[in-house]
Amino acid sequence: MNKNKFLILAVCILSIFKLTAEGFYDLNTIQTIKITFAQSNWDALLDAEKAGDENYIMATSLDINGVVYDSVGVKYKGNSTYKSNQVKNPFHIELDTYKEQDYEGYTDIKLSNVANDPSFLREVLSYQIIRQYMEAPLSNYANVYVNGTLIGLYSNSEAVSKKFVKSHFGSKTNTFVKCNPPDGADPNGSDYPNLVYLGVDSTDYYDAYELESDAGWKELINLCDTLKNNVASIESILDVNRALWMLALDNAIVNLDSYIGAFSQNYYLYRDDNKRFIPVIWDLNESFGRFSSTGSTELSTTSSKQKMDYLLHSSDADYPLIQKLLSIPRYKRMYLANYKTILLENFDNNTYYNTGLTLQNVIKDAVNNDKNKFFTYSNFISNLTTDVSASQPGPGSSGTVGITSLMNGRSSYLLALSDFTNTEPTISDITLSDDSPIINETITISASIQNATTAYLGFRTATNQIFTQLPMFDDGAHNDGAANDGIFGLTYK
Repeated sequence: MNKNKFLILAVCILSIFKLTAEGFYDLNTIQTIKITFAQSNWDALLDAEKAGDENYIMATSLDINGVVYDSVGVKYKGNSTYKSNQVKNPFHIELDTYKEQDYEGYTDIKLSNVANDPSFLREVLSYQIIRQYMEAPLSNYANVYVNGTLIGLYSNSEAVSKKFVKSHFGSKTNTFVKCNPPDGADPNGSDYPNLVYLGVDSTDYYDAYELESDAGWKELINLCDTLKNNVASIESILDVNRALWMLALDNAIVNLDSYIGAFSQNYYLYRDDNKRFIPVIWDLNESFGRFSSTGSTELSTTSSKQKMDYLLHSSDADYPLIQKLLSIPRYKRMYLANYKTILLENFDNNTYYNTGLTLQNVIKDAVNNDKNKFFTYSNFISNLTTDVSASQPGPGSSGTVGITSLMNGRSSYLLALSDFTNTEPTISDITLSDDSPIINETITISASIQNATTAYLGFRTATNQIFTQLPMFDDGAHNDGAANDGIFGLTYK
């Protein structure tokens, strides 16, 4: 970390990321979803669509926690987790395929079959951590029945849809990109959504990205071009802070089936009304070291995952979001500050383990009753803490590391490194001259800021606006006390 400490003091309207959510994504309640098809060969019909055009099959009824709907679209989803010869496949349910209807405002239901996770915890626990720092889907569990038969326990995660971006970012008609190859990631291919600039021809990007909006290739290409050729202007078209949070979160929890891994996938980009792309992480079923390929090496042991480079790909041109952003000293300091915050607030204090235990207790009976699960009940109980040697086939698969055996070792290893042992700035005694100022009123603000030489105030007047940054001073001339006393201040009208 650069010896010159840098601080941004942000005062803003904050979104509150709760550890629980009421209703359909309540963590303490397993949802009950019952699908009824008129056809007895419903599985074969869904398999045929998955192999073909991937259209929806109509379910005659859908019962969600006792609320019944008719004429609902259902299809199988997933790449490595879907197989035509298995009973428990992932589902995408769309309530409004044939008529306008929703459940608690939700129209899309994404159900993952937990094929690669003995713990049943990775996706739900990871989203709980990530939502503390950036917008991400809500996630919990659901028992799924088809034509009266229990298929099993699924993770139930909110769709990153136009409704999602409207709710979080204030609009839904701008450029919206799903950063996954439309035909699935090919281990032997090279068409990955890594934001490498490929020139101005949009067709060169078709095999790596999928537009969720009516248009937007020009804006995506501009982002890739700016990363490569004009990174000094990147803040005008990318929410850099959110991007740095995404990179730090993926790296901290060894989520390699993501931008930082072999396929550089499983995230969305939405261009808000400020013309800046905002990243959203999704598909976390292989987090906490379940996926092993970094793209440059295979992490085949628990120790190698514990000690995975926290600056992974920072010199790799195939990962420009990492290489270009971390080449700028200020952004690197922000990344390290975000990273250390994640470690201290979740892993060093063992909060994540306690959340994992709580989730395990909520679902243990449902896991035991799941006759189609891919691992044993004993594997489920042990994998929160202990490595499981059994493995589902797939790229990057080499058994399943225990969540705490990975993260306790990883947190201890990282927090002992020099980039994480430097003393961070601390803020206290924030004073505002008027906490309810009127238009055109002059206000002063000051704060005691230790272990810092530079400070900025960031403010905005609406949730989705860009922060305006103003320098704060410790010179004795800006309502900050004496010069060089650690009290920073500014006056603003």
